[in-house]
Amino acid sequence: MNLSEIAVRSLAGEPTTLAEVLAGRAALVVNVASRCGLTPQYAGLVELQRTYGERGFTVVGVPCNQFMGQEPGTAEEIQEFCSTTYGVDFPLLEKTDVNGDDRHPLYRELTAFPDANGEAGDVQWNFEKFLIDAEGQVVARFRPRTTPDDPAVVEAIEKVLA
Repeated sequence: MNLSEIAVRSLAGEPTTLAEVLAGRAALVVNVASRCGLTPQYAGLVELQRTYGERGFTVVGVPCNQFMGQEPGTAEEIQEFCSTTYGVDFPLLEKTDVNGDDRHPLYRELTAFPDANGEAGDVQWNFEKFLIDAEGQVVARFRPRTTPDDPAVVEAIEKVLA
């Protein structure tokens, strides 16, 4: 399935589609949280946005509170934290379930894609990353502890932008 067709909501609650959010760009879709040991990865995500944004790339943050309640804030609190703490300037979607019975359709599709070890299925934790090409197809999956500046992530982004 082409992910671009999936309905999503912005952090402000505005209905949209992934196609509108991506506007023909490749993207790294990441479930994010403000109170997680991996939260400093926001800095690396911002750097990816700044490095590759003009080449047709965007990061898309998807706040998720499913992992030990590490994203408890309201949309306003999440936006405030992201912008003031890390200078986030990439799109953020509304708080979303990435696993379980209420898993968002976007994550039903994303989690079907395997990681480098051939494992598909549930998101393991906050900051799991899915690389989508400009046509809306998943091309890579990186587990939470793989940082945004990891050579495998950078190489995969370079490849989809080539």
